[in-house]
Amino acid sequence: MAQTVSGPNSERPDEDARALTPVVYDELRRLAAAYMRRERPGQTLQATALVHEAFLRLADAGTPWTDRRHFLGIAARSMRQILVERARPAARRSAGPDSIEYR
Repeated sequence: MAQTVSGPNSERPDEDARALTPVVYDELRRLAAAYMRRERPGQTLQATALVHEAFLRLADAGTPWTDRRHFLGIAARSMRQILVERARPAARRSAGPDSIEYR
């Protein structure tokens, strides 16, 4: 089943976003689940929450996309950035203040 979405450059960007969401949600959910499987055990973020956080960031950023594939790429990058941002404080805590190397 193929659906086409004109993207945010059309006359009705809100309608385009609403039309795109159900088309890509399942795919984003699978992608988020794959990302979460690679995370350390004990991760409190769930795949669904990761998808929702990525959607919120994309909506706030107003990043334009050209088609479904482009949107998926932008959303995937956003999800990876979210996971990196969540991992940084834990990495700093586990490294401790004495682990900084000066070159």
